[in-house]
Amino acid sequence: MPNGTLPNVDPPVRPADLERAGVWLAGHDLVDIRPTPLLAARLAVRRRARLAASVLLAAFIIAVALAYTGGMVDGSGHRRWSLLVLTALVVGLVLAQSLLDGWVRRVDRRGGATLPRRAAHPVRLGWRTVLGWPRAAFAATTFAGATALAIGTLTLHDSTARYAAVILLIGLGGLAVGIVVQLRHILTHPVVADDEVSLTADVIMRVEDARVGAAPTAVWSVWSLPVVSVFSTTVGWWNAAWLAFIVLSVIALALIEARTARSATVARHVMSAP
Repeated sequence: MPNGTLPNVDPPVRPADLERAGVWLAGHDLVDIRPTPLLAARLAVRRRARLAASVLLAAFIIAVALAYTGGMVDGSGHRRWSLLVLTALVVGLVLAQSLLDGWVRRVDRRGGATLPRRAAHPVRLGWRTVLGWPRAAFAATTFAGATALAIGTLTLHDSTARYAAVILLIGLGGLAVGIVVQLRHILTHPVVADDEVSLTADVIMRVEDARVGAAPTAVWSVWSLPVVSVFSTTVGWWNAAWLAFIVLSVIALALIEARTARSATVARHVMSAP
């Protein structure tokens, strides 16, 4: 990695960012590597983008809750407007996530422009590499399970439960599209590396970005908001199915976390590929 200053990078590299980059390297068993402005800038923009994405998700969850409670307070005559507003917010969520991904891409592109040469990954990085089969299957199953429960609720005669199910389906659709947008960005943005060390760091960042983006926390959060309010109105099987879904999801995630390789291990495997 070059050790010079990094011009035209947004946000600018600060001493605290360099220190965090050193901690990050040590945490991934790269203790003998000195953090560079380029690495610090890439890690800093990802940290800030993730913070912004968390705030964005929190705002979206609040909007889902307001859409649900607004429809309940105003009555069925206003529920159509609530659903239209929520649909518009879903579109806004996807666009905002695209802007955050573009911010990260822009910082990487500016950093890459300062490199005297570009390295390339020894193998093509696909979703199986950066995310892995267990996490991909878990994410798909989580969305499928939540969607199936919501669709099943549409068959109930309770209008409150059906309205909650529609809210959930719109929210889940927005989250699914957001994950696809993030994964596409992770797989397609150019490599920013000029040697083996920086190439290893590039793979680690992609793996971590994919794992964070595919985490089911957002699904659980959006799912639980209107669900809580229909506990007293829906049939017992639906309540039991929802609780089982959450418990089994938490257990599955814990097993995946315990059994899948660390991001640094994945990166070393990629770098050692023939």
